[in-house]
Amino acid sequence: MQQNSIQQNIHLLLSSLIVMGAALVYGLSPNTVLPRLLDFQVLTPDLSNVFRAIMGLYLAFALFWFVGIIIPNFWKAATLSQILFMGGLATGRLISFYIDGWGAVLFSLGALGEIVLCLFGLYQYFKFSRVKSTP
Repeated sequence: MQQNSIQQNIHLLLSSLIVMGAALVYGLSPNTVLPRLLDFQVLTPDLSNVFRAIMGLYLAFALFWFVGIIIPNFWKAATLSQILFMGGLATGRLISFYIDGWGAVLFSLGALGEIVLCLFGLYQYFKFSRVKSTP
């Protein structure tokens, strides 16, 4: 089985690590962590449930991106999902900035990071999709 290079996988690795960190922030203890980071109170079990569901979704994508690093046959699918994930988050934040105004600095930095990772994923996809793999 052919291994992909670190250069080919760096977007998946960075995205995985960042998204795993965000997942843990959102879901491990949302009623403790989120008020400290975002001046946001999580007061009901339903809201905790939402943040833990987000944690599960984020962890699932991060795991899939690791699979794309380890198993070359999954690289394209993992990269496309990384592009859509980061692009979707960035688009949602930009819409919110337009409609709701600017929020916490952390969200602005998040939006910038998501845009960069989406564009970097696109670059990687087109750069490495043209390369023919040899068995």
